[in-house]
Amino acid sequence: MSTQTALKAETETVEIKHFINGEFVAGSGGETFDNICPLNGEKLGVIHKATKEDVDAAVSAARAALDGDWGRMSTAERVKLLYAVADEIDRRFDDFLAAEIADTGKPKSLAAHIDIPRGAANFKVFADVVKNVPTESFFLETPDGAGAMNYAVRKPKGVIGVISPWNLPLLLMTWKVGPALACGNTVVVKPSEETPMTTTLLGEVMNAVGIPKGVYNVIHGHGPDAAGAFLTEHPGVDAITFTGETRTGEAIMKAAARGVRDVSFELGGKNPAIVFADCDFDAAIEGTMRSVFANCGQVCLGTERVYVERPIFEKFVATLAEKASNLKLGHSDDPETNLGPLISEEHRAKVKSYYDKAAAEGATVVTGGGIPEMGDLNGGWWVEPTIWTGLPDDSAIVTEEIFGPCCHIRPFDSEDEVLHLANDTPYGLAAAVWTGDVSRAHRVSRHLEAGIIWVNSWFLRDLRTAFGGSKMSGIGREGGVHSLEFYTELSNVCVKL
Repeated sequence: MSTQTALKAETETVEIKHFINGEFVAGSGGETFDNICPLNGEKLGVIHKATKEDVDAAVSAARAALDGDWGRMSTAERVKLLYAVADEIDRRFDDFLAAEIADTGKPKSLAAHIDIPRGAANFKVFADVVKNVPTESFFLETPDGAGAMNYAVRKPKGVIGVISPWNLPLLLMTWKVGPALACGNTVVVKPSEETPMTTTLLGEVMNAVGIPKGVYNVIHGHGPDAAGAFLTEHPGVDAITFTGETRTGEAIMKAAARGVRDVSFELGGKNPAIVFADCDFDAAIEGTMRSVFANCGQVCLGTERVYVERPIFEKFVATLAEKASNLKLGHSDDPETNLGPLISEEHRAKVKSYYDKAAAEGATVVTGGGIPEMGDLNGGWWVEPTIWTGLPDDSAIVTEEIFGPCCHIRPFDSEDEVLHLANDTPYGLAAAVWTGDVSRAHRVSRHLEAGIIWVNSWFLRDLRTAFGGSKMSGIGREGGVHSLEFYTELSNVCVKL
């Protein structure tokens, strides 16, 4: 990974600064906090804390860029630059991979297959959307017979505040920054305080390919009464996009109400998987293994509630437990590792509290439930992959988002019953249905209260499709042309003929 500018080495640690107006700058308050490696709990480096003055400088730089060269660029010129950004990420693949692994501790095989390639691809996908999207036009008849022509014009919304999460740091940040820039906006990004590296490193890429100063800015820090709040409360920010927990989304929404600014939220979830007896059993097992345990369960679209039709319930539980118990926890570079640590000590304490609560409530612990022995990695934030059965439907384990490598499995007897169980939640982000009956697949999917529903698959993503949650899982849709509804203002031009 680069240590020249974005991730500047100071002795044996890495100093991570803000990226404002094309420059890497120290926080004006002089305060830093530690960046900790989830694998072993060791200090990776220090991160500069943004003050209100730092955030104001970033927003001012973004505003100036809108009025400068970036604001005057044609769509074709922006598209060319965004393609160059993607190509430069690919060229520096190893730097981004090392930074992402250092921050998250996730297996190299996972980050190399998903995080970095998708992080780069997001720029090209949205560049293509903007280049090819049509707008509407109408001819209006008028009393004088001459008529009028109406046509739509998409304009950038302005300065976008981007608050991105720690579970897929590069991928989910570029999922927001890609369309924002493609539409001609400028951005101020606050990555999670747990995972600052790839967002910061992207500043080098922006400079290298010629993105004008101030278009892409990064500030670091925590949320309440810190960088996150300073950004969302700033009157110079025109819209805010956020991925994270629902309570934080509520706080951001309150801040955005001042000035009546747009928000786009992907928030929490308690996602169900429904497994019917007529499913392809092996495919359902493999898909559920991924949806429960991928990225150590730290996936907003992941499964925490599994409902299995009674004729195959015992077999499904036993098979899933056997595979879960064989997951390999270990060093990121070990090609056999397929489960990494949780992101932080604080998050592990939260997940472990649910493990303890499940035991106290009388759950049958099918596998896992504790802290594994990890040898030289014992200082990291490890938990065992865990499966429970036997809890009531109103248990905290069944109703509250845990965000760890765990699930509760419950039998069901009818389609109506399982639809009621699946929808009995304040959340509505994602769901998975496993069945060999095509009619049932369509019928059940139509009645599930979720923004994203997979049938006989999981995390199969077409980036042109609508992405987002319902109920307490979010506001708005992004992806493909749907992103344009948030990142642009649509004006109608009426020309009297």
